[in-house]
Amino acid sequence: MSERLTASFWVSAYLARLRLSDIPAFVVAHGDDSAGTVLVKLNTLDGQAVAYQRSFDLMSGTRAWVILAEGPEAEVDAALRRQRARDPDLWVIEVEDRQARHLLDQPGLSD
Repeated sequence: MSERLTASFWVSAYLARLRLSDIPAFVVAHGDDSAGTVLVKLNTLDGQAVAYQRSFDLMSGTRAWVILAEGPEAEVDAALRRQRARDPDLWVIEVEDRQARHLLDQPGLSD
């Protein structure tokens, strides 16, 4: 049995965790339920945004969230559209928080 969570399960858990912290978030693009990659866009509601993707560090053997794109929201959205054009199984979750909270650094979400 695989240890890896399905994408839809992880997304549901992440959205629930955000809801518990009163951080609005929604699914912008629904990818493959079982194996889709998840990108997280943090919209700080001031015209700026950051897109995060999960990366695997070969040296340490750990997974971490890294910045895919950041800057004006329109530029981040364009980067996300390019990613979706290359990978239609990709999920995109948008988090809206003026305090720039995304919770991706918390246990269970960061590893």
